[in-house]
Amino acid sequence: MTDQAGFRSDLDRVPDSLFGLAAVVDQAEPMWPVAETPRRLLLLGMGSSHFAADVCARRMRAAGIDAVAELASVATTWPAAPDLTLVAISAGGSSIETLQAVDAHIGTSRVIALTNDVDSELAARCDAVVSMHAGVEAGGVACRTYRNTIGCLLALESQLVAQPSPADLLRRSGEASADLLHRAPKWLADVLECADAADGLWLLAPAERISSARQGALMVREGPRRRADGCETGDWSHVDVYLTKTLDYRAIVYTGSRWDDDAADWLQQRGSTSVAVGGSFPGARLQVRYAGDDDVRVALLTEPLIAELVACEWWQATQ
Repeated sequence: MTDQAGFRSDLDRVPDSLFGLAAVVDQAEPMWPVAETPRRLLLLGMGSSHFAADVCARRMRAAGIDAVAELASVATTWPAAPDLTLVAISAGGSSIETLQAVDAHIGTSRVIALTNDVDSELAARCDAVVSMHAGVEAGGVACRTYRNTIGCLLALESQLVAQPSPADLLRRSGEASADLLHRAPKWLADVLECADAADGLWLLAPAERISSARQGALMVREGPRRRADGCETGDWSHVDVYLTKTLDYRAIVYTGSRWDDDAADWLQQRGSTSVAVGGSFPGARLQVRYAGDDDVRVALLTEPLIAELVACEWWQATQ
C-alpha cells in the first residue's frame, strides 16, 4: 500500500539515506563480492530498479565494462553462462519478474541480489547479496531505494575500474538534496504552477540521466495518478514533440543535454511551458538550481527530488 504522508517522510529522509550509504561504502572492503571484472555483466530489474540499472550500465560501458541492463520481464537476453555475472535488483526482493528471470541462471551464472531486504526470497535464491541500506520506505514508493540502487551500482563501477569509491559523491548528493528540501518553500509553489495542466506533465533528461525523467514521471503516475511520461532530450524531437502542437504542454527539463537547444526551439515555437532544473534552458519560465548541480553524478542522485516533491504535493491535494 502507498501512503502520501509516508512518501513525504521518505523524501525528507533522502539526505540521511545517502549519508548512511556513504558511511557503508567507506567501511566496505570491498562492497561487492566480485573479485575481478566479469566477462559480461547483466543488470536485471523492473520499474525504478531498471531506470537505475539502465543509466549505470551505460556508465559502465563507457568505462570499458561489458555491461547491459534489461527489464527482468524480457523473454530473451544473454543466456546463462559461467562467464556471466547477473545482478538482480529488487528493493523488496519479491518482484515476480525478477525472481523468474533469476531462476534460469541459478547454478550456471554468478547471481548477486541487490535488495533492500536481505532476508527476501530473491536474496535466498542468489549466490551473494548486496544490501541497498535504504531503510524502510514508509510511503511504499521506491524513492530512497531508487537512489541507493544507483549509489550501490556506482560503487560496483568504481570497484571494477579500480577508482575511488563514490562515498564522497554520495555525501555531496545528500547535501544537495538537503539544500533542495530546505529551500523548497522558495521554489516548489512556482514549479507546481508551471507544471499543472490537465493534459499532463512531461519530463526530459539527457540519455546519461534518463532515469531522472522516468523516475519523476513514475512518481506522478504512482502517487497522484496523473498523466506523465519521461523522454530522452535528443529523442524528444523525434517522438514527443508532436504533442506540443495539440496539448497544453508542460515540461520539466533536466538540463545538460547537447540537444537542449533543439528541444527548446520547438517548445518556444509552440508556446509550451518549461521548467529548467540544474542549469539554463532557453525559454524556460523558471529555473531551479541546487548545490553541486554542475556535477552530472550529483545531478543523477539529486534532481529527481523536484518531480517527486511535485508529485507529493499533488497527491496531498487528492486526500
